[in-house]
Amino acid sequence: MSAFKSLPTPPAAPKKPISDTRHGITRTDDYAWLRADNWQAMFKDPSILDPEIRRHLEAENTYMNAAMEDTKPLQKVLFSEMRGRIKEDDSSVPMKDGAYAYGTFYVTGGEQPRYFRIARDGNVADETIRTVLLDGDKEAAGKAYFRLAGLDHTSDHNRGIWGYDDKGSEFFTLKVRDLQTGQDLEDRIENTGGGGVWAPDGKSFFYSALDENHRPSKVFHHILGQPQSEDRLVYEEADAGFFMGVGGSLLDDFIYIDIHDHETSEYRLLSTKDLTAEPKLVAAREEGIEYSLTEGGDVFYILTNDGGAKDFKIMEAPVDNPVKENWREVVAHKPGTLVISHMAYARHLLWLERKDGLPQIMIRDRATGEAHAIAFAEEAYSLGLQGAAEYDTDIIRFSYSSMTTPSQLYDYNMVTRERTLLKTQEVPSGHNPDDYVTRRVFAPAWDGEKVPVTLLYRKDTALDGSAPCLLYGYGAYGITIPAGFNTNCLSLADRGFVYAIAHIRGGKDKGFSWYEDGKMDKKTNTFKDFVAAADYLNQQNFTSYAKIIAEGGSAGGMLMGAVANMAPEKFAGLIAAVPFVDVLNTMLDDTLPLTPPEWPEWGNPIDSKEEYEQIASYSPYDNVDAKAYPPILALGGLTDPRVTYWEPTKWVAKLRDKTTGDAPILLKTNMDAGHGGASGRFQRLEEIAFEYAFAIKVAGKM
Repeated sequence: MSAFKSLPTPPAAPKKPISDTRHGITRTDDYAWLRADNWQAMFKDPSILDPEIRRHLEAENTYMNAAMEDTKPLQKVLFSEMRGRIKEDDSSVPMKDGAYAYGTFYVTGGEQPRYFRIARDGNVADETIRTVLLDGDKEAAGKAYFRLAGLDHTSDHNRGIWGYDDKGSEFFTLKVRDLQTGQDLEDRIENTGGGGVWAPDGKSFFYSALDENHRPSKVFHHILGQPQSEDRLVYEEADAGFFMGVGGSLLDDFIYIDIHDHETSEYRLLSTKDLTAEPKLVAAREEGIEYSLTEGGDVFYILTNDGGAKDFKIMEAPVDNPVKENWREVVAHKPGTLVISHMAYARHLLWLERKDGLPQIMIRDRATGEAHAIAFAEEAYSLGLQGAAEYDTDIIRFSYSSMTTPSQLYDYNMVTRERTLLKTQEVPSGHNPDDYVTRRVFAPAWDGEKVPVTLLYRKDTALDGSAPCLLYGYGAYGITIPAGFNTNCLSLADRGFVYAIAHIRGGKDKGFSWYEDGKMDKKTNTFKDFVAAADYLNQQNFTSYAKIIAEGGSAGGMLMGAVANMAPEKFAGLIAAVPFVDVLNTMLDDTLPLTPPEWPEWGNPIDSKEEYEQIASYSPYDNVDAKAYPPILALGGLTDPRVTYWEPTKWVAKLRDKTTGDAPILLKTNMDAGHGGASGRFQRLEEIAFEYAFAIKVAGKM
């Protein structure tokens, strides 16, 4: 490849074949040795990684650095551009709660947020009245990786739970801070999911603990001052296929225990009137039935797909007996209009829904039943519904943006229907929305479906096939990629790129059926949709195959691996971040953190030969073959518990061994981070600048 010249000899991982036979089918894995046998302990202490594996990862990083050496000046320019679009001393608009309003701010040069509060109606601009409750930069000092899990205050505002992860392994430590003195108590809770829920009296809290396989399998009740070893076990989930979380209601009446996988859910409730009681089951889990609760005073509002409501409906039930027999419909199911989430306040029920690929906020008066929508006019946009921290309110908060419109934060009066603009995202280096175009186009898929594609490009970009394109995709778990404002991708648009998001099957962009048609035995629709998007952009002269750089991360990294095998000739390059590419081996290893909960998404190849063969037919690692692959950049994190470092490592080793072309296959492993990459806001920009530099180099735009 002409963009990469005079490269050193790439690392060649030794082949150490290991065979595995399932359902009468034998597979041989030449690179299975790259999986650390002590991965559970290694995530907490990366220094114990096997030396041979470490040497290989470091050799890959050395090769990658050599291949990207000439992009270092470009990376610096890109980083400077991206940083210049961030208001470094930015502050959130505080959320009112009781006598105070709570928010976060950053200082110039700071990597981590600082949590603060002011008097309820205090002047946010007056820094002298701002009390800093938690300084993220101070807590992160001296650590290669540091991620905060937030700060949750008690009802009396005297104490707060805060959590941190300093390895990237997502094992969080919880501490308790006295918000009056700023000092931490002696309480220290290890191996948690990152948060806790206070009891109303502020003397104890509930949290979920992670087991050695990183599964949130237990909920404990911690009383301040006692050691973690004495915490009472409130509930234990025996099924390794289910995640579990703990939350609380706005009215402090209930502790919620939420148990779910990707298609089934179950709730148990603990009344805060008796913290020692056993949690009560709301509705027993039924395969394929999902539901979630929000409290509305004397009732619970229940969002569910029960009874064939594929795109969900909202029910209500008495708060003192919310069993399924007492559920009554409030908001009917409307096929094609997906209800995403819901909230309840003293006088209003609200929900976020998506229709024709676009979101809208619905408000219903609880007394009259009258409902209305908060409407928007742009062709493609993104909404965020924050709601409120208080129950007895008529004011909620939401955010709005589009690919060209910076984020705007509003307070909305649900009675008068008035919007109050609180803040518009500042772009210090300047941004003129009129310089850019955002569009929503539809690419025809192989089976007649129309795949939405959101585009961003400068008005002066020639649409004659000469423009390079970064085409992003995800397509899993029902996650919808929003068409929101992203200051980073402006660096590509300003260099003549078309930035595109393919809203492929596997997400819920066009309703729940859009998700169903991209999972299990229909998973290949996800990959075909992405290729269809590339075909359309090529055919319509937005770009050409020789200039499309595809990008995806995690499950989107699986997408990158799949399309590399399916249609390598249609992509100039691929960026695969923490890519889930060793799908079959991972789904066969039920000790890994996410494997049992993931079976409803991909299939269980341990028990089912049919599902084994389905996964084997598309698993990127298993389908690498002798063909000319385009330039590929794979990125991994050493302590990543979600997509383990060995997945991209094995994939790159096999790609490099099999490819018939001379395009470089690069692997970058962050030795100090996990799934989310670097934790600091500017450290993260450096990673994005690196990825964009690869895309620009491949596109020949350096």
